[in-house]
Amino acid sequence: MNRRHFLSTSLLLSAGSIFGIPSMGWAASGNGWRMPDESEPHARTWMAFGASETIWGKKLLPEVRRNLATIATTIARYEPVSMLVRADEEALARKLLGSANVTLVKTALDDLWMRDTSAIFVTNASGQKAGVSFNFNGWGEKQDFEQDAEVAVLVAKQAGVSLINTDLVLEGGCFEVDGHGTAIITESCVLNANRNPGVSKNQFEDTFMPLLGLEKIIWLPGIKGKDITDGHTDFYARFSKPGVVLAGYDPDPDSYDHAITLEHLDILQSATDAQGKPLEVLKLEAPTDIREDYLNDDFAAGYIGYYVCNGAIIMQGFGDKTADAAAKATLTKAFPGRVVEQLAIDGIAAGGGSIHCTTQQEPR
Repeated sequence: MNRRHFLSTSLLLSAGSIFGIPSMGWAASGNGWRMPDESEPHARTWMAFGASETIWGKKLLPEVRRNLATIATTIARYEPVSMLVRADEEALARKLLGSANVTLVKTALDDLWMRDTSAIFVTNASGQKAGVSFNFNGWGEKQDFEQDAEVAVLVAKQAGVSLINTDLVLEGGCFEVDGHGTAIITESCVLNANRNPGVSKNQFEDTFMPLLGLEKIIWLPGIKGKDITDGHTDFYARFSKPGVVLAGYDPDPDSYDHAITLEHLDILQSATDAQGKPLEVLKLEAPTDIREDYLNDDFAAGYIGYYVCNGAIIMQGFGDKTADAAAKATLTKAFPGRVVEQLAIDGIAAGGGSIHCTTQQEPR
């Protein structure tokens, strides 16, 4: 076991104290923290106008920025949005955002993936709210991350909440929760030497579960080394509510995701949640006819990366009329009473991401 990941948090200097905000160590789990399901009421959505030419290239950069603005302005019709932005790009961001209800927060950034870099918000029965920092390390040091490693602290400070520290290294896209004690996690992300070397599944569970108020983890194998995330959970499976899971299926037999999505479906269809109830699994089949303007080997063509905000579902469409319509119908069924907004975000998809990857909810 690598002691770097299992030193007592009480012995560590917390990032929160450095930045002048309250910080809670491992003992914070005794406060009854729970990560709410994404469908519970939000105070706001956090995003980052963080695309750069160095990472995205000249062709993709303008489209990615337009996509970020489209996502932010759409969400802003339903709830406030706070968006991190570099100081020298504030004017450009404001121009693209127009008069939308989006607050810009100036800071240094490496990239745009707030699902992975932001603090993860938790609440308790006393009405307190806190943020958990999971020590973002660029998906196993695959990309520069020094500035994005500070985003969790910044978001907690801006939100006015205490920061809970842990020695685990992972990203928000690695896990999905139902808000009632159950999580889905891909082993390929968190039980990976590039995040948590030497950490066993039992050790991970003992450390991770109290942070988010979990009683059970449903483990999916995921797949390492095929994308920068090593197979994030939020590309494969999401809860729409306790007991109901939306699961991605890639119908292309030549795709590396074909076999693994079939395996995930089998696991989920035989799984039970923390209350011992079998899961209802709704399948979201990936598109096969995709717009080609930004198509590349990294293109993430799937519908699992939707985002739930107050009163709406923000999802992607790829130009496959049949698959886009079927996915929208499934999400409409899964989230009754919410408007389903389907957006073209091909620039972000070309970077291997989704709408969900660009967002992080702050519960009310």
